[in-house]
Amino acid sequence: MQTPSFFERAPRFRLHDPLGEFLGAFEDGLVEISYLDCVKLAGHSCPTVAGAFLLAYRGLEELYGPEGLPERSRIRVEMRQPKSEGVTGVIGNVVAYICGAGDEGGFAGIGQAFGRRGLLHYGVEGVDGDLRLTRLDNGDSVSLRLDTSVVGGSPEMMPLMQKALRGEALPEEIRRFQELWQGRVEAMLTTPELWSRIAVVTANEKQAAKE
Repeated sequence: MQTPSFFERAPRFRLHDPLGEFLGAFEDGLVEISYLDCVKLAGHSCPTVAGAFLLAYRGLEELYGPEGLPERSRIRVEMRQPKSEGVTGVIGNVVAYICGAGDEGGFAGIGQAFGRRGLLHYGVEGVDGDLRLTRLDNGDSVSLRLDTSVVGGSPEMMPLMQKALRGEALPEEIRRFQELWQGRVEAMLTTPELWSRIAVVTANEKQAAKE
């Protein structure tokens, strides 16, 4: 399987998965999640998937610190918009996958432990941004807003996309469109100085409490 080389240059998540540890899936419960993993989940690579990836990355860094080890299945994910609104469902799926959060169809747990059901919610009032992540162990939360316009696309891209959708594009035009499309994603994922502008922290309850 061949993928764009920049996938390997995107940041990676390092998390502790208590369920995976209990059942012997991950030694010491340590699991890594890459951008490629999220692309496989979504079925494609685009600015929305990359943006969701960065929302989770920035949010977990705020909640656990740059050297902290986030706990999968112990993070609640709340989306402001309904699941069917725009790209909300896509963002929710990616962030929930990283955080180990399930909706009403999620894993119910083993006994009273390891449950993931009911940790993903859509259409939540009061979310200051696009989504809110909350640690279940201490109640700290962070809200974020996604702004993919920070990295604009080439003016060539949309005409080429439309031509390809109509079945009129030549092979070299399709390749050019793909290069431009993934080039925008690459810029989002491999330019750390832009991450705070793409995934904007709008509220941090832990910091507010300290003030």
